[in-house]
Amino acid sequence: MKATGIVRRIDNLGRVVIPREIRRTLHIREGDPLEIYTDAGGEVVFKKYSPIGEMADVAERMAAALAQKTPYGVAICDQERYVAAAGAGKAQLVDRRIGEGVEKVLDERRGYVRGSDGAGVPLTEEDPSHTAAAVLPVIAAGDIAGGVILHGGDGAAAPDAAEIKAAQVAADFFGRTLEG
Repeated sequence: MKATGIVRRIDNLGRVVIPREIRRTLHIREGDPLEIYTDAGGEVVFKKYSPIGEMADVAERMAAALAQKTPYGVAICDQERYVAAAGAGKAQLVDRRIGEGVEKVLDERRGYVRGSDGAGVPLTEEDPSHTAAAVLPVIAAGDIAGGVILHGGDGAAAPDAAEIKAAQVAADFFGRTLEG
């Protein structure tokens, strides 16, 4: 673990402020859930909590089922990383950070479907040629929890209504499951 040189005191209510530099580096925003635990060495650990990450097994099976029924690769992400993937590009996505374009689509809560022009939203910053054909946000209790993404290279046909509906059903499934 790298020391940052930043020291904070706990106040009389047991609160501690996470410095802005660390929040910015780790993309921690106001309202983000954090998991707090102690490790074997007695250190207190703050970790970004990912409800979809907790469902990685289900996400993997859902991605595989969707990839089998559509001509697209499928990825399922939380607000920061790809949790599961199936089909083309699987190895390049799992545990990678989502691209800024995907993050923006999720924040807008509307979803995205590639138009007939063939241009798409890059899935990662490292490989802008690998693009989303559709991004459907997972919304749980009014909050964005992640997304279900159909992807393929630029120039591929836009997803049809049935493919979009299947991805939307998957996104709704995750949202409702997370709500309990």
